[in-house]
Amino acid sequence: MNSRGPMITVHMIPTGQTREIPKPNTVRQLMNRLKLRQMDALIIRGDEMLTFDRSINDGDHITVRLVGSRG
Repeated sequence: MNSRGPMITVHMIPTGQTREIPKPNTVRQLMNRLKLRQMDALIIRGDEMLTFDRSINDGDHITVRLVGSRG
């Protein structure tokens, strides 16, 4: 654990942003911190898509793939 406390790395697609944020306990908490609704994005860890009730671990690298309409 680092001096800032538990952190995760979030990669936003398609914006290309990468940022470290304090570790949320669940995917739902992550979405709330990012101000996203359930239908706004897919949350991916490695090759696994995560549901809202899944836990997030310190040091996780999470991909947030935005899926909103571009019409």
